[in-house]
Amino acid sequence: MTSLSTHVLDTALGRPAAGVRVELTGPDGPVAAVETDEDGRAELAGGLEPGVYRIAFWPPSPFFTRVELEIVIGDGHYHVPLLISSYGCASYRGS
Repeated sequence: MTSLSTHVLDTALGRPAAGVRVELTGPDGPVAAVETDEDGRAELAGGLEPGVYRIAFWPPSPFFTRVELEIVIGDGHYHVPLLISSYGCASYRGS
C-alpha cells in the first residue's frame, strides 16, 4: 500500500505552519485537499497507486503564495516536507 504525508515548517518563525492548505492531484485528477494541523502535519492519502503526483501548498509567505511539487511514488510510505520562510523554500523526501 502506498501512502503520502507532509509537514510544513515555517523556518522564519522556527515553528510548524498550521492551517496551510495542501492539495494532492494524481494521474486521474484531484485526490485530496487538506489543511495542516497545529503541528504542521497532514496525511494526504493512503491506498495510492504508484505514479506521478502533484502536491500544491499555499504557505504563509509574502513571496511564495503557492508552491507545487511533482513527485513520482512507488510502493510504501512517502513523506514530503516543505520548509518555508519569507523568501525561500525547500523540500525533500522524508521518512
